[in-house]
Amino acid sequence: MLKRLAFLLAAVAAVLVVPAVGATVSALGAIDALYAPGPPRPVPAAAPVPHDPAKPTAVVVVGDRGAVVSDALAPYEILAATGRFNVYTVAPHREPKPLTGGLDLVPDFDFGGLAARLGGSAPDLVVVPAFPDVGEPTTEPVTAWLRAQAAHGAKLLSVCNGGAVLASAGLLDGRPATAHWLKVDAWAAAYPAVRWVRGERFVDDGNVVTTAGILSGIDGTLHWVERLAGPSVAADAAAAIGWRRYGTAVPVHPPAGMPDAAAIVNAGFRWNPGKIGVLLANGVGEVELASVFDTEGQSLSSRTLAVSADGGPIRSRHGLTFLPRAALTAAPDLDRLLVPGATRGVTPPPGGPAPEYVHDRPGFPYDTAVSGLSRRTDVATARWTAKVLELPTDGVVFEGDAWPWLPTALPIVLVLLGTAAVVVVVRVRRHRRPETI
Repeated sequence: MLKRLAFLLAAVAAVLVVPAVGATVSALGAIDALYAPGPPRPVPAAAPVPHDPAKPTAVVVVGDRGAVVSDALAPYEILAATGRFNVYTVAPHREPKPLTGGLDLVPDFDFGGLAARLGGSAPDLVVVPAFPDVGEPTTEPVTAWLRAQAAHGAKLLSVCNGGAVLASAGLLDGRPATAHWLKVDAWAAAYPAVRWVRGERFVDDGNVVTTAGILSGIDGTLHWVERLAGPSVAADAAAAIGWRRYGTAVPVHPPAGMPDAAAIVNAGFRWNPGKIGVLLANGVGEVELASVFDTEGQSLSSRTLAVSADGGPIRSRHGLTFLPRAALTAAPDLDRLLVPGATRGVTPPPGGPAPEYVHDRPGFPYDTAVSGLSRRTDVATARWTAKVLELPTDGVVFEGDAWPWLPTALPIVLVLLGTAAVVVVVRVRRHRRPETI
């Protein structure tokens, strides 16, 4: 009996091991792909960046291993759209930094270059997005720089898990602060000296404002604009990016220990995710770009590849420099080609997918991006993506399949095949067993 029980347990383990291992490898690959660095490319010369000494200066800092794309680009465009700030991006080194989904940003300055531009003064406002390497030694150049800027009077805005970057720098000890609902409990365990707040889009603690999930950074940025330039300027900036929720109470998701089931299925069992090209073109809005890369990335249903018409760098609406990872004509085997912003008339290479214009209707770019995701994948995946983005869904049209049926079917098929194999083995063993007299 014990021998039969041991065989049964071994058979069950054998049936489950393939989907379990596959799911683990797939999920790790999906997360790694979000922050994967691009190939070596020449760094373009710094473009002339105007500076008005009569205006306050706001900077978005990016780590050497990159940052979350929406955390960095949404505050940047809001601040730039006001016309009331000098707005720059800065990093420890002026070289391409991967934003989530494979959008490579070339910062305006390294730390030394920014100091020279500001005459040794600290910027007035520093925006800190989420980094992939919070608490690791690779963030020390940024955390040391943040401590120095804060000591010289810089105001701080953390976006999403950028709150953990500030916490790791010791800048939130004894202070109330918040972060993404999916991670705030983990940060509370890692940084117990911080008074972590749940259920708020942002927390204002004087010279430090911290925000919750990704698009809560829009509310936190507009709050700083309101404080520094007035409510009418903040309202105009919100209108410029299509954020009609300014001044309204937007709910925040409560902390949760596990992602939604759709996210688990997409991460674990989309073993051949679609490869989606995202066309970069001069003049595209920063929020438009972020809405495509973050929507696709947070859905865990695809891999994005930044392309441009000729493979060369592009300049966004407010002057940021981005490097594509391929030319459109040389992009390998794309399943789809997404075109953010107002670019029209794209000619894909022969045999390539037809361009899909993401922002083909007015409104907030993320609303249309998530609506498009629901049509291309399924409603459950799109709702998960809106949830993790902290995107209110009152402006989102969900249409398409209800559930990611194909990746859901994969583990079921594997278990059935494994079970069938075990049954066959058992029957063969019985057939070969010698008869006793």
